[in-house]
Amino acid sequence: MFKLSEIKELIKLIDQTSLQELEIESEGSRLLIRKPNKTESVVVAAAPVQQTFTPVIGQPAVQQTTAQVSAAAPAAAAEAADAGLHTIVSPMVGTFYEAPSPGAASFVSKGSSVKEKTVVCIIEAMKLMNEIEAEIKGEIVEVLVENGQLVEYGQPLFRVRPE
Repeated sequence: MFKLSEIKELIKLIDQTSLQELEIESEGSRLLIRKPNKTESVVVAAAPVQQTFTPVIGQPAVQQTTAQVSAAAPAAAAEAADAGLHTIVSPMVGTFYEAPSPGAASFVSKGSSVKEKTVVCIIEAMKLMNEIEAEIKGEIVEVLVENGQLVEYGQPLFRVRPE
């Protein structure tokens, strides 16, 4: 469970960056913080208990609800499982980069062979470059995102045919 003081501090940190969204999972709880439009709120998902906390003036409301998973991620994972393919998903919210620097060759492309520790892309989050590894030995059969595209937590990035 996240403490209200921790949530408030994270909201302040997100507000001071160009990051639009942050999602954290810890001890069965899921915290999703989005920079609010004028009507948006921050949602904390945990146990199926309904409880609302009173926010600090000027801060978005914090609400605790039953955990819900995006319908797109499970559907994509189920589709890949049916085809015998492994889906590499984004472990965080950020910007997807297919190459180590502008103008450099892509880490992988359709038809590339990968091993468990092969770097397949970089996801930039809060000015940090995070290398994403293949997790499995096989062949890249589909690249699902474009260079420079914003990606969500759990969003499918690549489909791999395992060896």
